[in-house]
Amino acid sequence: MPPAAKALRKEVRAFLNEQMPKSVSSAEKARSWSGGAAAFSKLLGQQGWLGMTWPKKYGGHERSYAERYVVIEELLVAGAPVGLHWVADRQSGPLMLRFGTEEQREFFLPRIARGEAYFCIGMSEPNSGSDLASVRTRAHKVEGGWRINGQKIWTSNAHSAHYMIALVRTGEAETRHAGLTQFIVDMKSEGLTVKPIANLTGESHFNEVFFDDVFVPDNRLVGREGDGWRQVGAELAFERSGPERYLSSIRLFLEFLRVAGPNPTELEKQLIGRMTAEMWTLRQMSMSILGKLAAGEDPAVDAAIVKDIGTSFEQELPRLVQANAREDVTLETGDAFDDTLSYLLQTSPSFSLRGGTREILRGIIARDLGLR
Repeated sequence: MPPAAKALRKEVRAFLNEQMPKSVSSAEKARSWSGGAAAFSKLLGQQGWLGMTWPKKYGGHERSYAERYVVIEELLVAGAPVGLHWVADRQSGPLMLRFGTEEQREFFLPRIARGEAYFCIGMSEPNSGSDLASVRTRAHKVEGGWRINGQKIWTSNAHSAHYMIALVRTGEAETRHAGLTQFIVDMKSEGLTVKPIANLTGESHFNEVFFDDVFVPDNRLVGREGDGWRQVGAELAFERSGPERYLSSIRLFLEFLRVAGPNPTELEKQLIGRMTAEMWTLRQMSMSILGKLAAGEDPAVDAAIVKDIGTSFEQELPRLVQANAREDVTLETGDAFDDTLSYLLQTSPSFSLRGGTREILRGIIARDLGLR
């Protein structure tokens, strides 16, 4: 990490040490980047920690990818409620920077950088999952814009997002990958319905989204019509490669260290060593992708590898901790260890779903390795 990033880490930690105890409980910390708070998102915007790498003319701060990485790491480790702005800052903004119109950049990016505009991802559909080339939601051209009909599913935070960037089919094509287009959809549009999908914890992080003749004006088309497959591939590199792909369970690791104390058992020592080694390896892999993104390269396959290995680690960690913890697991006791373990045991099965299912990712990886 460059000196500026190291200095920033101290600044972020001091900020979090002051702000987190005021409003975030141990149960909320357990949610990692799935939890959200509007006031906290705006506070990060005021600190200049959203849109960090973007041009200043769009509300960004022209800081390095390394500095942004440091901020993301510290937020995840602290269990900060960042879920509302997460998608917008991580991928919707960069997508518009690369493919959007000047009008779109000037309108949306400053709002995202202030923590005032939240986005969700309209990719997966029923019977399609992570096979994006099979999407059937369709847009047809009308005067002044497009009409969209169809359905999206597993859409994270659709119930709280202001906008969706939706991948839809706009034309008939000989190949599945052609004829796809991305649109920015206002979530308050007439004909758009969001239905939450409750999980084991009673939360509704995932949603179904239905489009019934939803109108989208021409100026909300992202990039070029029919070029959606190439664009979404670039977008997924941002989604799959970040530290959230191996740090969603970091709060549990920290609580396990606390419970184990200064004199851990031999089994606890082995588990701590194993988890530390895996996290360190994943961090090095993730940071190598950071370098490629900073250089303008397309690390789509590299990101798929990090996402696959990272989510496998995150799903394994709660089970290992449960098997090795000296304390009995109890639900909703108010203890940070119990709160975090209980939450992750119920939610970690979904980690390999979000951002692309394991089966699809391994197909992408295998195809790429076969071509090398």
